[in-house]
Amino acid sequence: MSQEFDFIGIGDVVTDAFISINSVSIMDREVVMPGTSGPDLLCMAYGDKIPFESHKVVAGVGNSANASVSATRLGLKTAYVANVGDDAYGKEQINALQENKVNTDFITTHPGEISNFHYVISHNADRTILVKHTEYNYALPDIGTPKWVYLSSLAENSQPHQIEIADYIASKDGATKLAFQPGTFQMKLGVQALKPVYEQSTLFFCNVEEAKRILYREVSGLEERVESAEKETSRSAAVSILLEEMHKVGPKIPVITDGPGGAYARDEDGSVYFCPMYPDPKPPLERTGAGDSFSSTFTAIYAETGDVQQALLIGPINSMNVVQYIGAQEGLQSREDIQKHLDNKPDYYEVTKIN
Repeated sequence: MSQEFDFIGIGDVVTDAFISINSVSIMDREVVMPGTSGPDLLCMAYGDKIPFESHKVVAGVGNSANASVSATRLGLKTAYVANVGDDAYGKEQINALQENKVNTDFITTHPGEISNFHYVISHNADRTILVKHTEYNYALPDIGTPKWVYLSSLAENSQPHQIEIADYIASKDGATKLAFQPGTFQMKLGVQALKPVYEQSTLFFCNVEEAKRILYREVSGLEERVESAEKETSRSAAVSILLEEMHKVGPKIPVITDGPGGAYARDEDGSVYFCPMYPDPKPPLERTGAGDSFSSTFTAIYAETGDVQQALLIGPINSMNVVQYIGAQEGLQSREDIQKHLDNKPDYYEVTKIN
């Protein structure tokens, strides 16, 4: 292909069916119950008929698909590498990406295979997702030399494909940089199985709980160190330890989000920065895609400026808007829209160096 891209997303594309439920009870038993420790619990018995409030089907989504749409709206020339089945869902996924001005020339249609379809049970802005990734015969097409590759969620059989991507990045000698946002199965594979991917990553994104899941089985004694830091010092001190250990695994610039607690990034010189979440104009409607929008916006701004602090400042603004809508893409903003929020930010909204 003759044209070169600023940003190429690689990952599974899916169709999400959102099912919104209220606080309902069946025979005096609540469907959503408070957890004894941690998040609320979704409780269903076999044979229940559970009322729901609304539903919405959104095609052409998924971590890397959301990131690709985000990058396009931020002004980057964007393409997407993915796999679909030869069914109606696959056609809808490709059409949705094309409508969002993402180049789909690198999407492969597999005869006889089914396209990815997820169910999202949504309640009070939180959600439980029922996922199934079709195990396609993954292969990296000739994507040329884009400035950035953004890698995220793939099926369990994709480990050789991800090593292929890491080898491709290494062969470009810095001309193509990698942003890595591991999905469920990538975290399950573990660091050692994907070590070349971690080592080739310029940017790396996950949340606090995911960082713990990745690192605790990798670094002996880390759980005790993190818990001690949080108890005796601060949450920021605990996240700083996670950032340092994640950097040791390979990524040059690890970034860890902490939900309403803000986001942290470790620059290449070892400095750790913190930014609070941008204030919501009204209570969030649905949080799917908040992490994707933050990570992709961070990547786009860093690609433009090379400035970690600027990327950390702007990333949360897109996340704020995404959670005001159902689905991961409707609320994604242009660079001009984000700048308006930045121009009107509250005084406390700023990046601070914490280490």
